[in-house]
Amino acid sequence: MSKHATLVFSRHGESEWNAANIFAGWVDVDLSEKGLGEAKGAGELLKAEGLQIDVAFTSYLKRAIKTCNLALEGADQPHVSVNKSWRLNQRMYGGLTGLDKNETVVKHGTEQVQVWRRSFDIPPPALEKDSKYHPCHEAKYAALDPKDLPDTECLKDTIARVMAYWESAIAPELKAGKTVFVAAHGNSIRAIVKMIEGISDDVIPGLEIPTGTPLVYELDADLKPLANSMAVEPLKFGRYLGDAKEFGRYLGDAKELPRIGLEGSAARLP
Repeated sequence: MSKHATLVFSRHGESEWNAANIFAGWVDVDLSEKGLGEAKGAGELLKAEGLQIDVAFTSYLKRAIKTCNLALEGADQPHVSVNKSWRLNQRMYGGLTGLDKNETVVKHGTEQVQVWRRSFDIPPPALEKDSKYHPCHEAKYAALDPKDLPDTECLKDTIARVMAYWESAIAPELKAGKTVFVAAHGNSIRAIVKMIEGISDDVIPGLEIPTGTPLVYELDADLKPLANSMAVEPLKFGRYLGDAKEFGRYLGDAKELPRIGLEGSAARLP
């Protein structure tokens, strides 16, 4: 097999709510100062790698949009066309939205919060439509069918909406042999990576996607990934640019449970 197209992911830089350890989901929070630097750094890594982006995709959320724009600027490619879709938004965390993660653990217990955050098909409690955080109140979603605005989502739900956009918009660009950049969120990136890598339902919820770190896949004409010796388990094909390989690892339940409720970046998981 020979390379036909290149797919590059970058999870958005650290957001203000990542830094504050708050569930964000569809809330349109901005990048932190650190996140701005991570976004620019992602672009510098693209430039150093010599990657020439043909087309970019991002979500409707400013933390991903700004990451996309800053990364393209950092790569000296601000001219690249950017397509935005709500289908690339972060997972909707339902009733957890806006809550402090540590306080939520204290209130509901580590085991229950772990189920809500890391199970494949069990969503958190629904977000009431009268909540200030519900997307039905935002102008950016006014044109959407109300049934497309989620009250809550599990990872399985997120994958379904992301893959619909993959098939209709992203995959055709790759089939045309282009280099595609996707600046999105931990869970929307997980959705596509799951398909490309063939990762099982029980493993994918624990795949960590580091902020502001490009993840590169080389694909053949059938969009099958080419093997890469620099891939980090559980990935077999994707490689991270820069020095962030340590982040591209699977945290199983035995490692994950003690991390919830702790201070520091380890607790600020997506």
